[in-house]
Order: sequence, then structure tokens, then C-alpha cells
Amino acid sequence: ASDRHRPPPPPDETNLCAPQAADACVLSCPAPAYIYKEAELQPGQVRRPFLFTIDSEMRQGAFDTQNPFAKPIRGGIGKPQTTANLFLQKGGLFVDLIIKNGTIVTEKEMFKADIAVKDQKIAAIGADLSDVKADKVVDATGKLVLPGAIDAHTHLAFPFGGTVSSDDFFAGTRAAACGGTTMVFDYSGQKKGESFLETVKRREAEALEDGPAVDFAIHVGITDLSMLDTMQEAVDYGVSSFKVYMVYDFGVKDGDFYQVLQKSKECGSLVCVHAENNEVLTTLIKQFADEGKLSPWYHYASRPEFVAGEASRRAITWAKSLDAPLYIVHMSDKEGVEAVTKAKDEGLEIYMETCPHYLEFTRDVFKREDGRNFVCSPPMKGEESRLALWDAVKRGEIDTIATDHCPFQQSEKDWGKDDFRKIPNGCAGVENMYPYMLSAANTGVISFPRAVEICCFNPAKIFGCTQKGSLAVGKDADIVIYDPTKEFTIHQSNMHSDSDHTIWEGIECHGYPVQTYSRGHLVYDNGEYVGERGWGKMVKRAARK
Repeated sequence: ASDRHRPPPPPDETNLCAPQAADACVLSCPAPAYIYKEAELQPGQVRRPFLFTIDSEMRQGAFDTQNPFAKPIRGGIGKPQTTANLFLQKGGLFVDLIIKNGTIVTEKEMFKADIAVKDQKIAAIGADLSDVKADKVVDATGKLVLPGAIDAHTHLAFPFGGTVSSDDFFAGTRAAACGGTTMVFDYSGQKKGESFLETVKRREAEALEDGPAVDFAIHVGITDLSMLDTMQEAVDYGVSSFKVYMVYDFGVKDGDFYQVLQKSKECGSLVCVHAENNEVLTTLIKQFADEGKLSPWYHYASRPEFVAGEASRRAITWAKSLDAPLYIVHMSDKEGVEAVTKAKDEGLEIYMETCPHYLEFTRDVFKREDGRNFVCSPPMKGEESRLALWDAVKRGEIDTIATDHCPFQQSEKDWGKDDFRKIPNGCAGVENMYPYMLSAANTGVISFPRAVEICCFNPAKIFGCTQKGSLAVGKDADIVIYDPTKEFTIHQSNMHSDSDHTIWEGIECHGYPVQTYSRGHLVYDNGEYVGERGWGKMVKRAARK
């Protein structure tokens, strides 16, 4: 519903879309500036922006924001200028890349336009940029041009279950790039006695040593509450999100969770939570083990719907009591969806993330011969929950799609073939998220703007990535070219992770990304990774206000 909470605007981003603000932006603000293109509007249509960056020497002219191409405009160099020749003055604007003739998709609409990139940023968007000189021109006729996706939930080189997840920061981000994802968030676990900032800097160094293929950011997974007072310095460094686990031996008790929420509100940060009832699932695991029930099915049976649903309701209760924002990760069950929907109806700032594997698979996968490969926490649930998740995606209740990407090798998954307790929890997904959701859009399940909203725009807004998540002048040129006619079947052989298997084997995508640009740099081209190891950098983010 329209009155429900939606992600706030980035704290330092001005709303440049208002027509009355356009002149002020051109005259007194740094680029970007919005200039409206001339168009014959049909009933119900709105005027779309024609976007330019304006060189500081060109900013003295007055702009006719309603009809810039219809008449000369007095420029700051003493002679009449049209917007077009103002843009091209002094020998023309040279850009690095122009993507022409494509259909641009934003979180709200689709329209045909060209897009220009200079110095890793989006420099211009317009109906026809054929007069702009570029080092490279890409013809996107018949294709969609979208923002790169943001996967706000991955575990790269993550220690778990006696091993380490198979994708490091290079392999995981390479796979991301090949699926149209241009930024990932890593959940970085705090070590005992380590301040939050020390955790961040350690993981940042490890990531840069691996050589990420695309940009990354860090959430801190809190395990040592004695360091809670160090949250502010991490926020000041540019890490404004933290995670608590209500499960595992390193998870938090309710009182600890409450303190984290208190501190996060004070510091302008956001708490993410893995919500499952640890005591109940531990009890169920022991009972099943005592009965000799150890097949992969009992991974699900020990963590059924109510185990997650109860924990989500409890987490929301603590957030509500403090009027603190909360982000619930990897929502998997109908009870949890209903709890978040109710909270949103009450006006609470509660965000809900789900993952493609909860939208595609049900608990029945644990009955398969390869059921151990699907073991992750929380597990896939029943069909009723799967349908409830899709309904929440369509209604706008789910805010983001992420992957919980945490793959392990087949030999490691095999440790638990006969005892689910020994299976490392996690699956691959970072390369499949965007193609899967775009395929849903291409087949009419959701709209393309909705896919962009939940895969790109909302994650950037929620987590303070002010330069990411949308195709707008001045933003990072994270761009995906998508061919809606391309049929693609997922096989391990055409994936780019270091994992040696995929739970997505045989799944068909109707439409597929054909190129990915990270800050204007081509990193994926028609099935091949063509990027540069180490190209990615850490993104520091804005605190909440």
C-alpha cells in the first residue's frame, strides 16, 4: 500500500527531479543537473528528465527547463546557446562510452534513450546523443539497459562447519559480474576482542588482497558484545550496518539484541537479523538425532516455519519498543511475511529481504538424492510459504532480493550425506539472482521496474550507497545490457563461481544479461568474464539520519 514504509532517500542526496529545482541545480549545485526534454505527452504520461552533467565553465547560462531544444538559450560565454551546443561547446564533450538505442529501465518506468559514461560516472542520458564523441559506442537496439544489481547478502571466504566457503572475494565477485551484479555486501564476522572497525579493516584488507572483480561493501557480524561501544567509529569509517544472529553458538541472547538495537539507533546504523529460534531448533535437532533421523530432510524438519516465524515476531517486538529500524534477512516463511506486513501497516521501519532459492524451491528438495546440496539456513519451506513470498514481492512488501551466497564444494557437502548436522550450510546464488528476477519480469510475473527496485534501487537506498542503484547522471556507471530474447539454461559449466556444483542446474532463464559494466568498465561480455582482477573497490556508505 502507498502509505506503507518505503526506503528513505540517501541522507546526502538532493531530489533533483523537481522541475522547479532545475535552474537552481544548474546555477549553484555540482553536477548532476536535470533538464527536461521536449516531448508530446499523452494522457497519463509524465515528463521524463533529459540529463546532462554541466562543466563548471558552462554553468552561467540560464536554461529553459521546459523546452531546451526549441529556442536559443543565453549562455555564459556571451552568445545564444542551445542546450545541445552548450553541451558540445569547446570542441565537443568527449566521453568514454555511449550505449545507444536501448530501453532504459528505472525503478519507476521504461523509456528509450542513450546513455553516456565518462570517468566511471554516468555523464548524460538523452533521447539522441549521436553528436557526442565517444571512445566506444555500443548499439543496444532491442535490448534493455538497467542498473547493475546489488547483492546485499553474501558470505565470501566464510569459515563455517569446519571449512571455508569456496568463493573468495575474487571468485564471488567474478560470478556476480557475470550475472549482472555490480556490487556485493559481505557479512564479515567479528573475532573475539576485535573492535568493529578492526573487523572492517581486516576484511577490507583480505578482500583487496583477493582482488575483487566488482565493488563491495561490508556488514559487521557482531559476536563480541563487549565491543558494542566501538560501533560509532565503524559508522564514521563508512560501515553503517551490523548483523546479529539469533542462532548458532555465537548468536545473541534477547538482551544482547536489545542493546545492539539501542546502540544502532544512537549511531545512525541499521541492524540486520537472522531470525530463528535457537533453543527450539537445537531441541528438535537433538530429538531427531536420538531417533536416528539424520537425512537432509531433517534439516528442514528441525527448522520448520514456526521456528523462523516466532523469531521474526520477537525481533520486530524489540525494534518496535525502541522505534529502531530493523532489516530481516533471508525471509523464508509465510509467518514471517505476515509479521513484517503487519509491522509495515503499523508504520514501523522494518525491511524484508528474501532470496531466489526461497522463491523457486520448496522443502521437497531435501527429499532428493542431492538434497544435501540444498542445505542452507533457514531452509526452504513449504509451497504455501513460497507462494506467500511471491505475493509479497508483487505487493511491494519485500524490499530487497539478495542471495546469502555461501557455496561449498561437493566433497564438503558430502560430509553430511548420512548426517545433516555435518553439512556446511550454504548455496551458490550470486550469479543467478538478477537473471532469475529479470526472467520473472520478462514472463510477466512482475514488472521490469519492480525487478530494478528490489535488486538495485532499494538496496542502495536502505544501506546508504549514494552512488549506486540507479541510472542517473553523476551515479557510478554500473550498467547491465539485457537481451529479453536470449534463452539461457543454467549449468555448472556456464557458471563462474569456484564452486563445483550449483543448485540451479537446469533452471531456464527467459532473457539474460549480455554485458555488465562496473563503473563504465566492461567486466562481462556474452558469457565470458572479461574484467580485471582487483578492479573492485570498497564502497563506504552514509550513516542514517
